[in-house]
Amino acid sequence: MTETNLRLPMRESKPRESGITVLIDNGAPLQLLKATVDNAGDYIDFIKFGWGTSLLSKNLQEKINYLIKNEIDYFFGGTLFEKFLSQEKVEAFYDYCRSFDCSYVEISNGTLAISNQQKAEYVREFSRDFSVFSEVGTKDSSAALKEHSKEWLASIHEDIEAGAAKVITEARESGSGGICGADGSIRHDIFKEIVAAGIPMERLIFEAPTKSLQTFFIKQIGSNVNLANVALNDVISLETLRLGLRSDTFHLY
Repeated sequence: MTETNLRLPMRESKPRESGITVLIDNGAPLQLLKATVDNAGDYIDFIKFGWGTSLLSKNLQEKINYLIKNEIDYFFGGTLFEKFLSQEKVEAFYDYCRSFDCSYVEISNGTLAISNQQKAEYVREFSRDFSVFSEVGTKDSSAALKEHSKEWLASIHEDIEAGAAKVITEARESGSGGICGADGSIRHDIFKEIVAAGIPMERLIFEAPTKSLQTFFIKQIGSNVNLANVALNDVISLETLRLGLRSDTFHLY
């Protein structure tokens, strides 16, 4: 960032535990990923290869090599884990992650109908060899509305106790489902329950693919909130929100 005399929020330098930005690669061309890293690598902590796109990405290994070169971590979307699980091939998913030297995996139950208790067992199993990002919440927006805030809180605690390094709150890449309503609005009952529980915010990552969600979490938690499912072309935009350099958060600092 260009040096100025402006008073701006303090941002931890990489590697950081707070203020993490997780971008989602939904099958982007190799050159687009490289250009994004070259332009804004200081503000990117992780790339998530969304859902099952890694299986179809022609240049996946080249992308990973470039991320490693630029000290950016990466992992595969939780839906891919669920696909392997649905066919009773969890060990194959383990081997798949190992084949790409993944340090991180995402374990979720947003699509596959397994209990959080079952999911937590996989969190426990994978945390022996990986840093696990678990995910809480369903992708089905109508089913998500039936989830009680206390269920969410219990699931978060269960995942942390099972060994999850961080817990991701579901909002999909579209900003609907999970912690959001079908219209993209935040489920305030769930959010308030999470905050009131006193869970350290560095243990949570909030999916926030839209500017409105990013602004909400920054206003509620601060510039160093962990955010995920950020589009490749929104890295700088999000960082300006974090620093109060955009109208939406201009008066916070």
